Amino acid sequence: MTDYAVVEHGGKQYRVSPGDELLVERTVPDLKAGDELRFDRVMMVSQSDEVTLGKPIVDGVSVLSQVVGPERGKKIIIFKKKKRKGYKRTNGHRQDYYRVRVEAIEA
Repeated sequence: MTDYAVVEHGGKQYRVSPGDELLVERTVPDLKAGDELRFDRVMMVSQSDEVTLGKPIVDGVSVLSQVVGPERGKKIIIFKKKKRKGYKRTNGHRQDYYRVRVEAIEA
């Protein structure tokens, strides 16, 4: 069996294994490529045939990852309108992300 963990970051949960690359929300400002990002909120760990569930997090376990680089998501358009009132508002948003590579699950 492969080792994997379920981590929580930015209000979302990710299933990660060593070597995986994923996009996570940019909650820590000003990280550069090559910097370390540690996920301390580990919800579940699977090592060989043993699965450990947290209540809600597993104590003493963290996931070490390395920042590949900052990215921005695609633009989302927010449009609000009230019929027959002449009210229209348009806003846009682009979320900031980090692309990270998972290095190790430290138990």
